[in-house]
Amino acid sequence: MKKRFGWFLAIIVALIMTVVPLGQTQHAQAADNSLEQIQKKGVLVMGTSPDYPPYEFQATVNGKSKTVGMDVQIGKQVAKDLGVKLKIKSMSFDSLLVALQTGKVDMIISGMNPTPSRRKNVDFTHVYYQGGYDIVINKTDKGKYKNKNSFKNGTLGAQTGTTQYNAVKNQTTAKAKGMTSQSDLILALQSHKVDGVAMEKPSAEAYVANNKSLVAIPSDFNMSSSATSSAIAFRKGSTSLVNKVNKTVDRIKKQNLVKKQYLPAAGKYLKTNTVNTSMGHYWKAFATGIEYTLIITVCSVFFGFIIGILLALARMAKGNPLKTAIRWLATAYVEFIRGTPMMVQVMFVYFGLGLFVNLPALTSGIIAISLNSGAYVAEYIRGGINSVDVGQTEAARSLGMSNGETMRYVVLPQALKNIWPSLGNEFITLIKDSSIVSIIGVTELIYQSNIVRSDTYRGVAPIVVIMVLYFILTFTASRILNYFERRMQHD
Repeated sequence: MKKRFGWFLAIIVALIMTVVPLGQTQHAQAADNSLEQIQKKGVLVMGTSPDYPPYEFQATVNGKSKTVGMDVQIGKQVAKDLGVKLKIKSMSFDSLLVALQTGKVDMIISGMNPTPSRRKNVDFTHVYYQGGYDIVINKTDKGKYKNKNSFKNGTLGAQTGTTQYNAVKNQTTAKAKGMTSQSDLILALQSHKVDGVAMEKPSAEAYVANNKSLVAIPSDFNMSSSATSSAIAFRKGSTSLVNKVNKTVDRIKKQNLVKKQYLPAAGKYLKTNTVNTSMGHYWKAFATGIEYTLIITVCSVFFGFIIGILLALARMAKGNPLKTAIRWLATAYVEFIRGTPMMVQVMFVYFGLGLFVNLPALTSGIIAISLNSGAYVAEYIRGGINSVDVGQTEAARSLGMSNGETMRYVVLPQALKNIWPSLGNEFITLIKDSSIVSIIGVTELIYQSNIVRSDTYRGVAPIVVIMVLYFILTFTASRILNYFERRMQHD
């Protein structure tokens, strides 16, 4: 799935661009009130991918998981100078630019390089940090690899959507392996799925400092200054806002606050971040993940079932042209939803519909999964209705029951009994499929496990924990569903 993520994201961007009015950007540039809007709103939403220490990462502070790092300190300073509150919204690095362009975030501070291609779509402030790249390898391979030229027949990993990923593809003969998360890449390195991971020097140093089995070597990538620097991204046409923030960035650079204050502060979090890395210490994070997973699943099952009934009845409508049109629309919906990946649907609801309605990530996830589930449930119900003997309908009609009463009191109860195992499987599937909404920042089990992995630098242990938790959830649900199935059989 991660290999196809780039293609899915490209599809989402293309779909979103088709619904954005062509004159919207021109209007924004003609009447720039970006600074006024932020100050009026009183909140500055910062988008970031918190798996990139020391830029941004998750740390346990006073028993609670918190996004910290150099970039967070810069974001706080920007918000303070604007006279507003800072709100941090976490998501995958690949999703940040789409989130910015669709208004889900007001700015991006995530170690993002102001490359020429990115400047075509967003506005950047002045550079606030100039860095470079290293390659992280296993310490056992220290004598084998010296720089990028040593990986001739090997595999180099990098975070997708970054300049170092492009450098791996264009400047080495190694096989490029892209993933959306730095913690996933480090796990792939330790499990020997990749031979090295290209990342920025401060991040490489942070991972090496917290894991004695890793070392960093020079990358020797031939990169432009824009590809090794970091700047703050804003929506295209936000000239007044960018000019205001540039004053903050210039002061940070003049006073050398990044090296004097922000990096040392991030380093303290990194040093204290691994005091207690037992999985039991993070039970609250996993409990929160279970809570959100169950909320998404239960709500999606409820709304998906209602949508499924309506779609099933619409697909069976016969008669006048209006009913025929309804049948064709329902059929087209079911076929379209079943023919597209749920990941794309989640991103389209969150980013695409977000152009018109500012939906929270949790609400967007529930809507997307409910719409997806409804298409499958509709087919189960339609099959169940068709499985009821036509004689049942005829008997009910002969007793004077209307079509609606016959369907409600005679056909649907029998259909539900016939399709209960299929509905149970759909419920179990939704428990696991709810993990997809982690890509838009919903704090379900997968999202929480990524936080723990980032916090502890332990790649395998959190995965084992959530595997067990998912099994407990699905096993418990299947036993409950089997109980009701037996009750139905006895009735």
